[in-house]
Amino acid sequence: MAKPQVLGKGVKYRGSIHDFPNFDPNQDAEALYTAMKGFGSDKEAILELITSRSNRQRQEISQSYKSLYGKDLIADLKYELTGKFERLIVGLMRPLAYCDAKEIKDAISGIGTDEKCLIEILASRTNEQIHQLVAAYKDAYERDLEADIIGDTSGHFQKMLVVLLQGTREQDDVVSEDLVQQDVQDLYEAGELKWGTDEAQFIYILGNRSKQHLRLVFDEYLRTTGKPIEASIRGELSGDFEKLMLAVVKCIRSTPEYFAERLFKAMKGLGTRDNTLIRIMVSRSELDMLDIREIFRTKYEKSLYSMIKNDTSGEYKKALLKLCGGDDDAAGQFFPEAAQVAYQMWELSAVARVELKGTVRPVDNFNPDADAKALRKAMKGLGTDEDTIIDIITHRSNAQRQQIRQTFKSHFGRDLMADLKSEISGDLARLILGLMMPPAHYDAKQLKKAMEGAGTDEKALIEILATRTNAEIRAICEAYKEDYHKSLEDALSSDTSGHFRRILISLATGNREEGGEDRNQAREDAQVAAEILEIADTPSGDKTSLETRFMTILCTRSYPHLRRVFQEFVKMTNYDVEHTIKKEMSGDVRDVFVAIVQSVKNKPLFFADKLYKSMKGAGTDDKTLTRIMVSRSEIDLLNIRREFIEKYDKSLHQAIEGDTSGDFLKALLAICGGED
Repeated sequence: MAKPQVLGKGVKYRGSIHDFPNFDPNQDAEALYTAMKGFGSDKEAILELITSRSNRQRQEISQSYKSLYGKDLIADLKYELTGKFERLIVGLMRPLAYCDAKEIKDAISGIGTDEKCLIEILASRTNEQIHQLVAAYKDAYERDLEADIIGDTSGHFQKMLVVLLQGTREQDDVVSEDLVQQDVQDLYEAGELKWGTDEAQFIYILGNRSKQHLRLVFDEYLRTTGKPIEASIRGELSGDFEKLMLAVVKCIRSTPEYFAERLFKAMKGLGTRDNTLIRIMVSRSELDMLDIREIFRTKYEKSLYSMIKNDTSGEYKKALLKLCGGDDDAAGQFFPEAAQVAYQMWELSAVARVELKGTVRPVDNFNPDADAKALRKAMKGLGTDEDTIIDIITHRSNAQRQQIRQTFKSHFGRDLMADLKSEISGDLARLILGLMMPPAHYDAKQLKKAMEGAGTDEKALIEILATRTNAEIRAICEAYKEDYHKSLEDALSSDTSGHFRRILISLATGNREEGGEDRNQAREDAQVAAEILEIADTPSGDKTSLETRFMTILCTRSYPHLRRVFQEFVKMTNYDVEHTIKKEMSGDVRDVFVAIVQSVKNKPLFFADKLYKSMKGAGTDDKTLTRIMVSRSEIDLLNIRREFIEKYDKSLHQAIEGDTSGDFLKALLAICGGED
């Protein structure tokens, strides 16, 4: 990795592109002219030269080219190159402000607007960059940028863009505690406490206050309301305005982290969003590319370099890799600054006590009598009224469904579950019957099914036992005994083996500690983890006792304590615990430990990942999809939905719509509870 050059007053340069030593603009202009002369062009020479010069030097080359040959260098490059490679090279040749101006012009020209481009540029630029952008737009297009944006956008989205376009964010780092408290109160009253939302308050505070001030506002907002500002924005705002405000919050918290996330989303999944990839790699190469790389490595457990390498090709790939400026250290290991970022991320996850919310709630004016009669009518005679069954069962809480079952039996002397079984079939039956069971009995049944017949469904065992609370585990054990006349522990013993069996039985006791963290103990636990994962400086103790201690730590320590253990692990080793487990362990033992770590880190995200994987690619894993939708519907499905859209850039609602059909689709969407 290139050593960061030091700027004035001890500020480190965090770009990946540097001034080229012994620079001669005339010589470079000649080399480019030669590369483009005659039949075909020497693309390798063009990319090598342009990606090795700073933007300031490229402007001098343009000048020299015009002086020497009376021609416009950008026009010649456009003529010689094509496609994404041309867009990237031409982007590098423009000064940053003109590059931004061109991106915005493209975003608002023609039919439809590229709102994501507008959001990305205007939410992330400094006051000075905004002023330069406005001037460059005027110079390049002889038009007023504010007027063009007003002509192309509307509503609160437009108002916030206009505020950001003023480039008047306060710069003062001296923060008034009273003003912080006042802003928290104003935001809370404008959103959570108000019927409807006072968007003007959100626009004024988030559009004008200094970054330092707003970071303290966000911290205090979480302490005061118990939820992060992002959750309130998602709950109170909508559409492009919501996306813009979330981008502003992300850039206030960490601009490099915002761009790391944008780059990841531009390359993951099928197809690459090349315009986004090009725009960010060009615009950040001389600002904060090293910071973006560190955060990327920390968040996504792979280097930005390796992702670009696997996702692009040809000269385009070579040029992007030059802008990236190098591959980061071995997989799983952080270089020092990235380790600090990883450490801070665990700190943040410990602070963020996000309120968990399901999507299915008790219905008001509940009438079990009327529901029982409506269900009987829907199943009587020829044909079945599936719409009525779906509507009633997906819009009642589990407790209310149990009352309906009771009432159905009292009225008609019939078992509602048996009637449903005979009337509906396939995926819909699995889903509806799952919703009708008490949660502990449902989980018990899923565990029983996972162990039945030939072969064991280890993934289902892991998903349930690694994520349930003590109270939930104990209830499952009772339900299992009641329904199958055998203890869950005995069933696990006869169906699994080795370390995997020991881990599952330990989890199935429901004896996880419930207290907070113990810092001294956490350091000791982190040392055990480092030794068992073979990255400790001084291994001690025999392997068997270490394995037992490591298992005990992961299966019995409280979540807050484990967060601290994983944090201390980063500090001690410069490694990420999850990645190290994946690298050093194998099979079911690895999978169950990874599930515990992910669950400690962010349980809704763990389930969002599982849902995504159940629907991506050819065919749907309907069993996993059903199990998670049923079991999380009253616990944290709303949080899972938020994590899903955040990570995969599409809503859970959209994913279900694109991957299922018929009555099963209708029922799943009803449980999902809305489009994000």
